[in-house]
Amino acid sequence: MENTESSDKNLTGNLLVAQSGGPTPVINASLAGVISAALQFEDEIGEIYGAVNGVEGILGENLVDLAAESQQTVRLLSTTPGAALGSCRRKLNTPEEFARILEVFKAHDIRFFHYIGGNDSQDSSKKIADYCASQGYEVRVIGVPKTIDNDLPITDHCPGYGSTVKYVATTVRELSLDSASLGRNNLVTIVEVMGRGAGWIAAGATLARRKGVPEDAPHIVLLPEAAFDAAAFAERVREVLTRQTHCVVVAAEGLKDAAGNFLGAGTGVDAFGHPTLGGVCEYLKSVIENTFAGVKTRCCRLGHVQRTASHCASMTDITEAFEAGAAAVKAAVAGETGKMVVIVRDEREHYSVRMELSELDGIANGEKLFPAAWIGGDGMSVGGQFAKYALPLIYGEPKLSYENGLPKYAELARYGVEKKCPPFSENA
Repeated sequence: MENTESSDKNLTGNLLVAQSGGPTPVINASLAGVISAALQFEDEIGEIYGAVNGVEGILGENLVDLAAESQQTVRLLSTTPGAALGSCRRKLNTPEEFARILEVFKAHDIRFFHYIGGNDSQDSSKKIADYCASQGYEVRVIGVPKTIDNDLPITDHCPGYGSTVKYVATTVRELSLDSASLGRNNLVTIVEVMGRGAGWIAAGATLARRKGVPEDAPHIVLLPEAAFDAAAFAERVREVLTRQTHCVVVAAEGLKDAAGNFLGAGTGVDAFGHPTLGGVCEYLKSVIENTFAGVKTRCCRLGHVQRTASHCASMTDITEAFEAGAAAVKAAVAGETGKMVVIVRDEREHYSVRMELSELDGIANGEKLFPAAWIGGDGMSVGGQFAKYALPLIYGEPKLSYENGLPKYAELARYGVEKKCPPFSENA
């Protein structure tokens, strides 16, 4: 049963927010936006609760009082990495789980629910909204977008992406300077970045190139959307090394061959059935070493630092993440439900965006791939249209607070909320 229509009647009760999936440099900015906006609706929203570790916190009735946090802590959230409430990758499947969530909602009078997360998280949002509606319990569910992969459909871009590619591009530029100082037309540096099915992050590395300097790194960019050809790749490496001291390759972890097989897949899968990845660097290194004699290859897997580098965050990204969280609360109070906040880019000379809503139906489990028109004909480069799209997303530097020479980050006190339900048992 769908629950996506706006409600005209006034609704009062408590608000619950949770975070899910891999954190981003700005996921806590969205949380700060939710808290700040909720505090403005004293007549409609009573208590502001957070679920510890996403839906697992709801199932275990592990809720905390966010309104009790200090204003300083809430302010610091916007520049704090990690998920301050704790995250999870749990997929909701059983009737018992949904019945339990409704039980907790009723016990704590939860009438507004916001899940900050990506594709799979918004699938959970939709299922929770539909289940509550089928049971005649009114709760307004508005999702808040989050993913460094930038692969959520409909929204122009996702909070977290701008800061991530700002860090990746910065790192690639710095690695290139290091490689240039050591290379003698014989050094290849391979940088592996996240991106299971979409190459947005790998493409973001091209922002490292200075305007009008075509020899700048990265020299080769490999995306999941372009089938990998080992022979063509080796030939391109050869071409780069004939004219430059070194070659920098940026590859997405989800790189595939012509048959669609992951080149860096492990043997395991995650909670949502996705294969574990992380071997592309080694695969590409083997291709180079089996092709060339006397060429040194270095592997650099950026790994989880891509999503934690708040010290290199984009102020644009932080601001939009905060606004997305605030917009979710305002929409729910206004009567919207079963939707997610999306960022819409205004078609103006200067970059500007507005927050709108889109049905969860069109977002849950969807995936926005990197546009084929932006991939070079060689399958190893990115066109100039991408830079026009992405450059505004990395502008601006936040003013960080420091303590003993290091950035100061927020840490929620997590004031506990009294449990009102018996312990959850999936076999009950």
